[in-house]
Amino acid sequence: MDMNTSLPSKAEAIVEYKEMKHFKKWVPWLIPFFVIANVIVFIFTMYVNDCPDNSISCIARFLGRFSFQPFNENPLIGPSILTLMSMGALDVDKVVNKHQGWRLITCMWLHGGVFHLLANMLGILVVGIRLEQDFGFVLIGLLFVISGFGGSLLSSLFIQQSISVGASSALFGLLGGMLSELITNWSIYDKRLGALLTLVSIITINLAMGIFPHVDNFAHIGGFLSGFLLGFVFLIRPQFGWIKKRYATKAYSPALVKSKFKIYQCISWLLALILLIAGFSVGLVSLLNGVDANDHCSWCHYLSCVPISRWSCNPKNFTCLNEQIGNHVNVTCSSNGKSILYYMQYPTNSMIHELCSQICS
Repeated sequence: MDMNTSLPSKAEAIVEYKEMKHFKKWVPWLIPFFVIANVIVFIFTMYVNDCPDNSISCIARFLGRFSFQPFNENPLIGPSILTLMSMGALDVDKVVNKHQGWRLITCMWLHGGVFHLLANMLGILVVGIRLEQDFGFVLIGLLFVISGFGGSLLSSLFIQQSISVGASSALFGLLGGMLSELITNWSIYDKRLGALLTLVSIITINLAMGIFPHVDNFAHIGGFLSGFLLGFVFLIRPQFGWIKKRYATKAYSPALVKSKFKIYQCISWLLALILLIAGFSVGLVSLLNGVDANDHCSWCHYLSCVPISRWSCNPKNFTCLNEQIGNHVNVTCSSNGKSILYYMQYPTNSMIHELCSQICS
């Protein structure tokens, strides 16, 4: 036997980690596309809003019909609530009584203002691009949309007196998916404990910020829970030992792991799938039957807003006087005397309620 002839080395026998099919790096394009789509929708929303034609005062009036509503009306620097409603904001009354279920999806592409848009898009880029590089556009695209829907669903069960917009539910879904992906693929990562603590801290801080008023924390929680469960289903990776055996040459065939996934991965996959199906089914049935989840959970409202001496979490008791003046309606808050004149030919009770909440809060 020729002693110079040797078996292929481990490095030669096994395809490099980054080149393996199950660990390939994808070129991210869908997450950037989602970000661009959100920006375009916001610009179009401002075009539809046309503040100079519908309001007495506007911010940045030099922008013409793209100028923003007054700061006291929308501190996020954006359109009016009426414009957001017409563009597809989540309005439980319209979803339940007018069968406009599409609002559960369209609301995640709308934003209340420039600050709202920038915060969400920055987070989506940072988290989403990393996930798309590792798992591809199909899985991360589904994770993004389904998490957004899950956030809208939970929000509509608990917050039924105001509208909701924003992609933050999808962003929290990406964070939830990143967390469950780390847990289910625990054995393949180095420095995993530090990564876990960092990720949990980021998620906790962001969820804690949702206790302030005018923040839909139920959308955040619903998006996070949906993304967390979806991560166990979509983002599971095979054991690296199984990968080595699959890609090794015949000449290099040591005793390697035979099973593709570990037992705990399979169990978490099954449990997550069951919880997802059950949760979405119960949520949709409850919503379509007009269930108010607050009636079944007396303390849950504290998850979205904690009242203190500086602010109130209950805008339901506001009362306003309204007067139709031609094609405009003048709404005056009874408690503080503030009034706003809006262009509105056919005002409805829900529209007046939203305007009243704006000027009285």
